[in-house]
Amino acid sequence: MSLLARLAPHLPYVRRYARALTGDQATGDNYVRVALEALAAGERQLSPDMTPRVALYHVFHAIWSSTGAQLEDASGLEGVDDASRRLMRISPRSRQAFLLTALEGFTPSEAAQILSTAPHEVEGLIASAQADIDAELATDVLIIEDEAIISADIESLVRELGHNVTGIATTHDEAVDAVAHMRPGLVLADIQLADGSSGIDAVKDILKRIDVPVIFITAFPERLLTGERPEPTFLITKPFQPETVKAAISQALFFHPSRQKEAA
Repeated sequence: MSLLARLAPHLPYVRRYARALTGDQATGDNYVRVALEALAAGERQLSPDMTPRVALYHVFHAIWSSTGAQLEDASGLEGVDDASRRLMRISPRSRQAFLLTALEGFTPSEAAQILSTAPHEVEGLIASAQADIDAELATDVLIIEDEAIISADIESLVRELGHNVTGIATTHDEAVDAVAHMRPGLVLADIQLADGSSGIDAVKDILKRIDVPVIFITAFPERLLTGERPEPTFLITKPFQPETVKAAISQALFFHPSRQKEAA
């Protein structure tokens, strides 16, 4: 089996992770591209002691670490609230461990392999990240979801995380109208809506009015993560786990430190 064939099932997900880590589609995709090129050129190899998916993420992290990539330093940013500053001070390693386990579903042992460290260190990194994430500033959330049970689950989880749900829209028009009446600090949007309209189109129209972080929800992530067109940076796959939603919300808010001014 060729290298590409072995890695193909995992590429959409390592690209999703790279985007969550960097907060930008182009930057994340570029890191994945460099990792694949290094594998193709023989500069890096998949470890035979790891599963293909774990080995791919391990190579990605080797590339990421070798560039000296760091998160943005918030010390010089003006007009950023204290909660956002705390988030920006989370160490890269803590965020990586948290994302690998909460967003990507790796076990602490697998995350330890990816990060070339011990499982107990990964658990400590996760706890450190979680402590800072729990201190995150709450925001107003608009949910765009046409399935009542799912929207209720999302609403309950969002409120448990300390956020305020300003509305639940089931169609494109309802979503746009909701934003016109109250600007949210975060949007959680399904792809396919009740009247056959598109959640993506609704978000495009919302973003014409305000700059707000968006998390898409879909049962078919492979249909969006194709590399053939602009894609969402933050994506939750149905059926979702509470930890996955929490990780995605934290990341989306992390990379929009000006959200409070936008929602004012």
